[in-house]
Amino acid sequence: MPSTLELVASDGHRFSAYRADPPGKPRGGLVVVQEIFGVNSHIRGVADGYAADGYVAIAPALFDRVERGLDIGYSQPEIDRGRALMQKVSLDDALRDVAAAMQAIAAAGKTGIVGYCWGGTVAWVSAAKLDGLAGAVPYYGGGILAHKDLAPHCPAMLHFGETDHAIPVAEVRAMKSARPELAIHLYPAGHGFNCDQRGSYHAESARLARERTLAFFATHVG
Repeated sequence: MPSTLELVASDGHRFSAYRADPPGKPRGGLVVVQEIFGVNSHIRGVADGYAADGYVAIAPALFDRVERGLDIGYSQPEIDRGRALMQKVSLDDALRDVAAAMQAIAAAGKTGIVGYCWGGTVAWVSAAKLDGLAGAVPYYGGGILAHKDLAPHCPAMLHFGETDHAIPVAEVRAMKSARPELAIHLYPAGHGFNCDQRGSYHAESARLARERTLAFFATHVG
């Protein structure tokens, strides 16, 4: 059953999180990191999907540090608004909130992290800078290439679109070549291909990426 929690980060910041629990005994826990649109209906649906697959899924509202309760869509004005808010949340603050979310679901067993868009970058940096993660799956994080030399403390699988307007595919291929220890997958799709509420949604790529992600988490989380 889904619920909304109030969490407290290490710096005392109080923020909300959406939690979805599986029907039976959890396989483990997953932190689901939002895009620039807040913990909106899509991200809540993603969390619900992982709960249906057996995981305790929690989506921390990382934008609560600048605007509480953000839940927006995908029009150009909303994209611009989301980008402006993203620039006001430091990665250090985002990691504090991710760490609090991890703690909130620790009883479920091993914990993984999955993030989309900006959340993909947060997931990637979390894997390198936070202890206690068993696996990380960033989707098309625009800031990953700027942090491409980070060393995750856990196994990682990365998903990118070949026609992503925001992430140069040549640089992704270079990272894939230079980092053979990472599972980096490219899809015939653009940015946001996993989100079925966006014009860039690519159903087959989303299906395959989710299939690979679930297999990855089954191996590394439970």
